[in-house]
Amino acid sequence: MAARGSLPASCSSALLIIVMACALLLSSSSSSSSSSSSTSSSSAAIMTSSSQPTMLALRKELMLADWDPTAAPDCCSWRGVTCGDGSVVEGLDLPRRNLRGNISLVSALSSLKRLDLSSNSFRGPIPASLGGALPSLEFLDLSMNRFQGPIPPSLGDLRSLKSLNLSNNFLSGEMPDELAKLERLQELHISGNNLTGSVPDWVGNLTHLRVFSAYENSLSGVIPKNLGSISQLEVLNLHSNQLRGEIPESIFASGRLQILILTLNGLNGSIPESIGKCKFLSNLRIGNNRLIGPVPPSIGNVGGSLTYFEADNNHLRGEIVPEFAQCSNLTLLNLASNGFTGTLPEKLGDLKNLQELIVSSNNLSGEFPKSILKCRSLSKLDLSGNKFSGSLPETLCNMSRLQFLLLDHNFLSGEIPPGIGSCGRLLELQMGSNFLSGSIPPEIGRIRNLQITLNLSFNHLRGPLPRELGKLDKLVSLDVSNNQISGEIPAELKGMMSLIEVDFSNNQLRGQIPAFSPFQKSPPSSFAGNKELCGDPLNSNCGADTNYGADHHKVSYKIILAVVGSGLAVFAAVSVVVGLFMLREKQESDAKATMVAGVVVVAPQIVAGNVFVDSLKQAVDFDSIVKETLRDSNKISNGTFSSNYKAVMPSGLLLSVKKLKSVDRTVVHYQNKMIRELERFSNLSHANLMRPIGYVIYEDVALLLHRHMSNGTLAQLLHEKAATAEYEPDWPRRLSIAVGVAEGLAFLHHIAIIHLDISSGNIFLDSNFSALIGEIEISKLIDPSKGTASISAVAGSFGYIPPEYAYTMQVTVPGNVYSFGVVLLEILTSRLPADEGFGEGIDLVKWVHSASVRGETPEQIMDARLSTVSFAWRTQMLAVLKVALLCTDRAPAKRPKMKKVVEMLLEVKGNQ
Repeated sequence: MAARGSLPASCSSALLIIVMACALLLSSSSSSSSSSSSTSSSSAAIMTSSSQPTMLALRKELMLADWDPTAAPDCCSWRGVTCGDGSVVEGLDLPRRNLRGNISLVSALSSLKRLDLSSNSFRGPIPASLGGALPSLEFLDLSMNRFQGPIPPSLGDLRSLKSLNLSNNFLSGEMPDELAKLERLQELHISGNNLTGSVPDWVGNLTHLRVFSAYENSLSGVIPKNLGSISQLEVLNLHSNQLRGEIPESIFASGRLQILILTLNGLNGSIPESIGKCKFLSNLRIGNNRLIGPVPPSIGNVGGSLTYFEADNNHLRGEIVPEFAQCSNLTLLNLASNGFTGTLPEKLGDLKNLQELIVSSNNLSGEFPKSILKCRSLSKLDLSGNKFSGSLPETLCNMSRLQFLLLDHNFLSGEIPPGIGSCGRLLELQMGSNFLSGSIPPEIGRIRNLQITLNLSFNHLRGPLPRELGKLDKLVSLDVSNNQISGEIPAELKGMMSLIEVDFSNNQLRGQIPAFSPFQKSPPSSFAGNKELCGDPLNSNCGADTNYGADHHKVSYKIILAVVGSGLAVFAAVSVVVGLFMLREKQESDAKATMVAGVVVVAPQIVAGNVFVDSLKQAVDFDSIVKETLRDSNKISNGTFSSNYKAVMPSGLLLSVKKLKSVDRTVVHYQNKMIRELERFSNLSHANLMRPIGYVIYEDVALLLHRHMSNGTLAQLLHEKAATAEYEPDWPRRLSIAVGVAEGLAFLHHIAIIHLDISSGNIFLDSNFSALIGEIEISKLIDPSKGTASISAVAGSFGYIPPEYAYTMQVTVPGNVYSFGVVLLEILTSRLPADEGFGEGIDLVKWVHSASVRGETPEQIMDARLSTVSFAWRTQMLAVLKVALLCTDRAPAKRPKMKKVVEMLLEVKGNQ
């Protein structure tokens, strides 16, 4: 603000221009042209200089090394700076720059319209000065930082503001009433903070509001009824708070609401009948509340727009309404853990797009709902924990895409149909706690993708274990306990190389347990209750060596006493030695410390650790790993969910260590689950997946161990090595990398794993430049209690995130395909996904898709260093470009499956 009695800088500049213009009028006409040019350049220089002092001060405060006034005197040419008419700074886009410092200086840029400082390391309170000093500001994004304290009431003075994003900080206190003055506001994001109090009534007075996102806070009270008066409201996300009361009828009044997410609150009352007025409603998630009553039949009026309906873990009752069948595009229907009764409506079989039907833990009855077999897109069917009866149909596996079949804890009877072998894509099969009889069909051995579990426990199954089970080489858990299975455990079961958990208990098995590591590592209880079963891990002897003669291998009691006596003596001696070693180890442990930033820090206590590769166990030292990750100098990179370190072992072995970012003490609460998942991922057999080789856990920290990749990442290859003078065109190598990534991603989708962060920085290259997808285990180690909504809020790297993630709040297979498409575009263009050269608001995908509008040919957007080498290379690159364009289609439904992508890329590669 200018001092009283003086002119603002802009007025002074204008006055000077007028004076200069008058001087020009007095000059000769012969020199008017050159004088005019001189005046123009002078005025521009003056206008630039008015912002220059502030920008220079901001450069110093935020340590922006690439703002170089010597190389570029005009601040308007600096990275992330946008200027308007007269070279006035109107935009600062500085996300993901690892910035810190005091941002109060920004308030001096009074013409600022856009300010994006998201995903940095700013701390302390949000400066109150931002409010009164930026009257033109329309976009403010301070999300993903470490701001704390209350939301400044002065932000209410930003009367031009259309978008405010303060999410994922450490803000506290209540929402200030002064924000009610933001009448032009269209988007308000305050999620992922520590905000308290209620949702203020004034939010309902923001008549232009389209998106209100306040999930994962500590908000209490009721949902204001006047939110329904916001005629433009499209997205309302309040999940994971402490809200109570009813869902207001008025919230559906406008009919424009598209997404409503209220999970994990304390809401009661019934689902409003007015829900049928929302013709655009696509996503309704109201699970984990205390809602009562039935689902209103008016849900059918929503029609084809509804794709997700989640109401699990409530107190809903009545019958499941057949009107759901009118929602023709429904892909997810989750009504688990309620009190629904009656049968499953036959009309649900008309839902051709239904992918997941979850009605577990209700009181549903009747015979197995055969009509549901008409849902050809179904990938998950969960009927567990109900009262379904009768036999299973032979056509059970007509649903070719079925991956999860959960029928446990019902009253199903009869034999398991041999047709079960047709479930070729099945990953999990739960049939335990029923009344199934007969033998286990050998056809189960044909389900070669079965991986998570096969549970047939607590039934009335008889006969031998089929040898064909040994073909299930990906299976992690096998439970056939509490049946009447007889005979020996077939030696062919040694083919189940991925087994971690087994349970054969309480059957009629006999003979010796096969010598197979997963069996011998299991507790004795896994084989208990089989009177004629013997061998490890049971404490029953199958008989000594036959060389002892035919006297039933009896030995003299004297020999026994001698052996026992000798054993006791040895035990006593060993105990003394072990005791001395333990005492010494404790003394050494107490003295353990490491230097971090010049300060002696006691090494944390390791609570768990393992190396999955036998040949590396002697070369890996857990204490050294922990110490290496305490040094910032060893940090290689920061990811969305983890930080990466290099760790050199005393043996000389070089490891890559990923330090998982714990959320709400994830590691402490889910340690055992995490270990099981890591063991499972270590057994995944695919050449293009970077599998963990071990882990170390201490306090609330999990360190995931991986082999060091000598050629770094694909991002380094494309954007660092390719920028050097020594670069040699490498299209065949890039194409092979693309094929490898596609095959690895297709495999993950095949076993129902959706990657959370597909990017070139997460694609590693081994010594042969073969591609390995990293962070595959992260998707299963994220806190499972949060659900997909909280994951999707931060899932992915900038430039790779598909546009629909902003509203669907769910990571998806088509989303992975989009991210892979971005990687393909990187490979083809050698450009970053978010390049300053594209222009404001334009990323790599938009830049490529709009090439024809700019009058550019496909050849012009590809890396000329590659496309001009040969006609064959250019032809292949154009073919891959077509694949990339398909993968990055804005409509998720139009993107190809990864299996199809692999086929297309292999066809291209076959033509080289």
